[in-house]
Amino acid sequence: MEERKAESPPAQPSLVRPYSLTSGRTSPAVELALEALIQVLPGTDDRARDLDNINATIVALCRESPSVAEIAARVGVPIGVARVLVADLVEAGHVRILATLKDDSSDAERRELIERVLSGLREL
Repeated sequence: MEERKAESPPAQPSLVRPYSLTSGRTSPAVELALEALIQVLPGTDDRARDLDNINATIVALCRESPSVAEIAARVGVPIGVARVLVADLVEAGHVRILATLKDDSSDAERRELIERVLSGLREL
């Protein structure tokens, strides 16, 4: 007799469509690179209580200064949605964008960024 392999049940689809998280917006109000690091601003914890679940989760993640790409991966949303949500939090004064590398960045700044990216990748 031929043995059948048990199939795992299909993953449950998300009940919330990504575009509904951004009210249909696809462009962030603030330019955000994938590698841009995001940091929570002082005093945000008190104001974050009024945020919805996904935005509160993003604010909590930003205590570790993750990149926009990391935020998208950890929250489980497409990168475009993460950009819009993070941009909204920037405009609301909950988080800020840390400076990214420029053409005139020093070797030390470049090394620090590479080390942070590697550290973040290891944590995933």
